[in-house]
Amino acid sequence: MLDKSYLTPILNIVCSVFDAYSVVVFLPTRDENHFQISDCFSLGDNIKKDCILEPGQGLVGWIIRNNKHLLVNDFDRQGDGLGYYYPDAEAKIKSFMGCPLNKGAGVLCLDSKRSFSFSTKDQKILHQFTQFIEILRNNLQKYQFNEKKFNYYICLQAIKQLKEKSSKWSDFLDNFLNLVSKFTQFQYCFFASRDEDGQGFYLEGWNQPVFFKQNLHTQKFDTREGLIGWVFRNHSKIMSNDGKQSRSLKTPLFKRHQDIPQFQSVMCLPIIANQKTRAVLVLADQNQLPIPDELNEFLLLLTDQLSLLLDNLYLKNKVRQLNRALSHQQKTHGED
Repeated sequence: MLDKSYLTPILNIVCSVFDAYSVVVFLPTRDENHFQISDCFSLGDNIKKDCILEPGQGLVGWIIRNNKHLLVNDFDRQGDGLGYYYPDAEAKIKSFMGCPLNKGAGVLCLDSKRSFSFSTKDQKILHQFTQFIEILRNNLQKYQFNEKKFNYYICLQAIKQLKEKSSKWSDFLDNFLNLVSKFTQFQYCFFASRDEDGQGFYLEGWNQPVFFKQNLHTQKFDTREGLIGWVFRNHSKIMSNDGKQSRSLKTPLFKRHQDIPQFQSVMCLPIIANQKTRAVLVLADQNQLPIPDELNEFLLLLTDQLSLLLDNLYLKNKVRQLNRALSHQQKTHGED
């Protein structure tokens, strides 16, 4: 998530330049259908800092919906309100000015307790401030994007070293799941493996307990049930957070009425080996987390590595079985 602390000193300057009472920035929520206060600066303490508005709702919503500047120098109490003040405080506001950020990215607005506080020239200056905010946001987003990609590269390097150092699959898996949880910032990361006939699956590893009841961690689950079962059957990933694909979150991860946390973000990724989905890597969180493209790319590389590793383990196991069978045959012939 982008750090918004850069906004605070800018809003302080804007308030001083225009001799305003309050300056507020609205940015889109995660579902991008509503706009919420991201930061504000005020000479009072009457702003509803948890305020969320829809396009078209109040004067701020009008700016969002129409993507146009708005200047109101003699505030009409019979018309639309501001929405970000408590009623008693809003009654004292006499002037308002707002400017949209580029491409529906938000609104910068300010107000005053004096009538006719702002001019059309002030609107142009406010527009320059919005451009400045957009430049800073874009630069910070690029920096954050590059930082994330670098962190994912570090994680892949750590996993490569882990494969070289781990003598046991169980040791590798435990450390692997902890690493993935740490670098993706998902609270839960666990690994579901299918049984031999493909009709069921069980949890083979987890970074922290998934079920509230410990005995459920050893339970066998039916591949005909839940999101994880769907991934085993369809060999396709599921990526869901409450903002974009809330339908899939209505389907339980395992089966109905399981004793697990209420997840708001879930990612189920098939691990395909020998042309079959042998396992599912699951990332889950009780909060709504963004699933950006760079995270998708990282997880694709990750699952490819796991698939290759499972393919190698599968082949090694087959070789062991053949060697045992050959050894048994030789002993049998020797006895004859």
